[in-house]
Amino acid sequence: MDTFVRRFIRSALAWFVVGGVLGLGLAFFPMQAALIRPAHVHANLLGFVSMMIFGVAYHVLPRFTGVPLHSRRLPVLHLWLANVGLAALVAGWLARAGSGAAGQALVGGGALLSAAGGALFVYNLWRTLNAAAAASSPVLPRRPPALATRT
Repeated sequence: MDTFVRRFIRSALAWFVVGGVLGLGLAFFPMQAALIRPAHVHANLLGFVSMMIFGVAYHVLPRFTGVPLHSRRLPVLHLWLANVGLAALVAGWLARAGSGAAGQALVGGGALLSAAGGALFVYNLWRTLNAAAAASSPVLPRRPPALATRT
């Protein structure tokens, strides 16, 4: 298993814990739900669910298609962008109550980084699927050359 795949799966598990802790915060501090809920939802959906999907997709797609990933560098960059972006996003949601402008800047910056990581994911897998389609397309028989005319 590639290192970046393991790191995506481990980050998914870490975000699962963060989302769970934030969920406990919702249970014990319901009056803070408006503050905690967006961070909880993003930690679970972008953190746990998306990171797990990214890791599994990067692992299985080359095996299902029979072609290597278009790029093995892009998943590493994607991993960093996605996790740093999500950390900023979650911190921003939590900070918005105390420091509205700074928290909102973190939310915006984190969202941009997360979206950039997602774009790298789509690009890399799209190119991989294109390569798989090209590799599996049937080779059409060549047309016989035109017969020379006898004069």
